Amino acid sequence: MRIVIRLGGSVVATPVNTELIGKYAEILKRLKAEGHTLAVVVGGGALAREFIKIAKELGLPEKDQDDLAITVSRLYAKLFAKTLGELACEKIPTSVEEAAQCLEMDKIPVLGGLKPGMTTDTVAAMVAEHVKADILIKATDQEGIYTKDPRKYSDAVKLDKLSFEDLPKVLAENRHRAGIHQILDPQAVKILKAKRIKVWVLSGFKPENLLLAVEGKPVGTIVE
Repeated sequence: MRIVIRLGGSVVATPVNTELIGKYAEILKRLKAEGHTLAVVVGGGALAREFIKIAKELGLPEKDQDDLAITVSRLYAKLFAKTLGELACEKIPTSVEEAAQCLEMDKIPVLGGLKPGMTTDTVAAMVAEHVKADILIKATDQEGIYTKDPRKYSDAVKLDKLSFEDLPKVLAENRHRAGIHQILDPQAVKILKAKRIKVWVLSGFKPENLLLAVEGKPVGTIVE
């Protein structure tokens, strides 16, 4: 199976959780040993948003704010790639093509952001599209997709399954902005919907959820 894993910065990088990173590395090694093809995209988390805030206060344009956030996400990607050791490509890909080349070498590409105006969700969706992934798994700081933001509303209900057509109804934002923080970025949804790539949104604080999703077990929210 060809799998793209989107590791939320809010999970592994806010603050940096070395134990969790180590567990993810072990699970990826196991999945690779089982014959799966893997690509990972890591978000920049709170530190990336902090740099966006600093850049904004300095009067820098949104493009520069994004650029700083991308640098942060690539630093986390490098940390994760180093943890994977020989299984990962040494260089952090800075394009979808570079990620595909890394896969051709039978390695795991670990990416951060790619360019301003694009979230790491969109990067993961573009990689999934390019390599014809079977599924995209987003490991986030929530148990799945809810009817509304569970951090703000106590009556929010987790959805077990959702169609791409119904997804916009539960998403708050419909355009990119620097530091956008919602369960799935609108641009990513557009790509995944066009290619009908099945998406699992699940809690990243339980790395074993990855194995459940790969096995097709009920976990988080499935979007198809």
